Amino acid sequence: MIYDSKDKEKEIEKLNKIMIDSKDKEKEIEKLSKIMSSIQDLYYKKKGQLEELQLEISELKEILNSLNSFVSNKSFHSANEIYQSNLKKSEKAKESIENYFEEDIPQEKAKGTKIKRKIFSKDNNALLCVLNFIDFNKVEIKFIDPQISAIKESSERFITIFLRGALLKLKDKNPNLNLNYKYFKKTDVIEIIEVLSLKSISDYDLITSKIRELIVSEISST
Repeated sequence: MIYDSKDKEKEIEKLNKIMIDSKDKEKEIEKLSKIMSSIQDLYYKKKGQLEELQLEISELKEILNSLNSFVSNKSFHSANEIYQSNLKKSEKAKESIENYFEEDIPQEKAKGTKIKRKIFSKDNNALLCVLNFIDFNKVEIKFIDPQISAIKESSERFITIFLRGALLKLKDKNPNLNLNYKYFKKTDVIEIIEVLSLKSISDYDLITSKIRELIVSEISST
C-alpha cells in the first residue's frame, strides 16, 4: 500500500508539472503572438512610408531629368532661339491652364494625363492620403496608413460625408459612375478607393474636398 501511495504522488507531481509547462507554453505563445502582431503593424506602416518615398523619388527624378534636358538644350542654342522656345512653352502653358477648367475634355486629349494631390496631417508632418486623377476619368484614392485614417465602408461619417456628400451628387449627373474598394490586411478598413467614369476636373475637386473632410473627421474622433 505504501508503494502504491508513493506512485500516485509521483504521478500527481508529473501531472502538475505537465500542467505548469502547458500554462508556461500558453503564456509564451501569447507573448510571441503579441510580438508578431506588433512587427506586422510596423511592417505595413513602413511599407506605406516606403511607397510614399518611392513616389517622391520618382517625382524628383522627373524634375532632375527635365533640368538636365533644359541645361543640355540651352547650351547649344542662341538667345533668340531660347526666347522663341520659352514663348511657345508659355503659350502652351496658358492653353493648358484654360483647358484645365473645361468641364468636358475630349477623351483623346485626356488620355495619358495624371494629376496628383496629397493630403497631410494638420502639422504637415505626416502624409495621410494621395489622390491620383488619371486620364480625366478615374480617381485612385490611397490611404498611406489605413490604420490611422481608419476609413470603413460602414462608418456613418463615410456614408454622410463621402457617399452622400460627393458620390451620390456625381451619380445623379453621371449614372455610369462606378466605385471599387481595396481593403487593408483582410480587415474592413479601406486602403484604396477607385472612382471610375468621372467627367471633369470639378468632379475631382469635389472628391478631394470630401476625402479631406472625411479624414479630418475620422482622425479627430479617435
